[in-house]
Amino acid sequence: MTVRLGIIGVGNIGFQHANNILSGIIQGCIITALCTRGPCSLAEQSNIPLYSDYKELIDKQECDAVIVATPTCSHLEIGCYALSRGLHVLMEKPIGISVAEGERMLELVRPEQIFGLMLNQRADPIFVAMKKKMDENLLGSLQRTNWTMTNWFRPEIYFQTSNWRATWAGEGGGLLVNQCIHNLDILQWICGMPMSIQGFCGFGKYHNIEVEDEATAFFEYGNGATGSFIGSTGEAPGVNRFDIIGDQGMLSYDGDRLLHFENRPSTSEFSQNTTEMFGQPEVCITDLSVSPPVNQHAIILQNFINAISCSESLIAPAQEGLKALAIANAILLSAWDHEQIQMPLDSARFHKALSERRAQSRLRATSQAEVNIDMEASFR
Repeated sequence: MTVRLGIIGVGNIGFQHANNILSGIIQGCIITALCTRGPCSLAEQSNIPLYSDYKELIDKQECDAVIVATPTCSHLEIGCYALSRGLHVLMEKPIGISVAEGERMLELVRPEQIFGLMLNQRADPIFVAMKKKMDENLLGSLQRTNWTMTNWFRPEIYFQTSNWRATWAGEGGGLLVNQCIHNLDILQWICGMPMSIQGFCGFGKYHNIEVEDEATAFFEYGNGATGSFIGSTGEAPGVNRFDIIGDQGMLSYDGDRLLHFENRPSTSEFSQNTTEMFGQPEVCITDLSVSPPVNQHAIILQNFINAISCSESLIAPAQEGLKALAIANAILLSAWDHEQIQMPLDSARFHKALSERRAQSRLRATSQAEVNIDMEASFR
């Protein structure tokens, strides 16, 4: 089976998805339609039908599936329309601007439909290795998580090139739903969902924007473990450090190397049995670093195509996207209302609070400056 694929949104990331297909990296599909609001050299060069209205593209019935690579604020409308017409959908992250939007889309999914998300960091071999270790319970009982992710630096021009970017009206948030949604997904994928969240955000702290460009969150887990998450688009050079600590050791990733620290014996056993007043368990260190890097977007896209054609299990099903978005929404709600948020999130409460801010928000003027766009530099 060859999957007929339409791409709705041919901006930076949509173009990359198209290139992965046209270059032959992705097997088992062809692009039968593109949709964008302006001129599209890719459509002309590749002789692919071009539409300016996504509904027209979908209603032509020339596609089995669509990739939705448009601004987040349009995901609900486009996603609902495509799903209601029976198409398979691969949505760019996040699933929507709120958990409530994601829930509305998921209600439309039929048993035979595939609905995936471009949570591409699930294909990163480092995080795959970390999840494998956690699933094998090699760290024992979870004690603490700590992720400082401040190397998402963005200069002012990044926000000025699109009128929707970094506005409540156009994007529904900033750092948490744009950049750090990947980190929050990996965090919950590996460590599970927290039971409560306390969040602190800086809104326009480093840039001339109205949404958050800095966030700090504290988590409590069901077993009593605690965690912290720090993200920023205003720091350089920034840090990417992810530690998971358990009774039997630690996984530590510094953005380059992944190390496994194995306690022999566990901290609890050593603590109960040692007579050494300042002693510590013996530690065995293993380097689990993986190289070279992989094409994460291509892996998720190929998996989506395989799910349609041969029932392969999705790496990133849309339902999973609600979890990371719930954490992001909870951090914002906690910062707005200055209180600890209990999970699962009251999605209606958050959506109401966000809608109030969107009603007062306006799209921004765009810069006419020529900019250099290196998409590889945007990935972390």
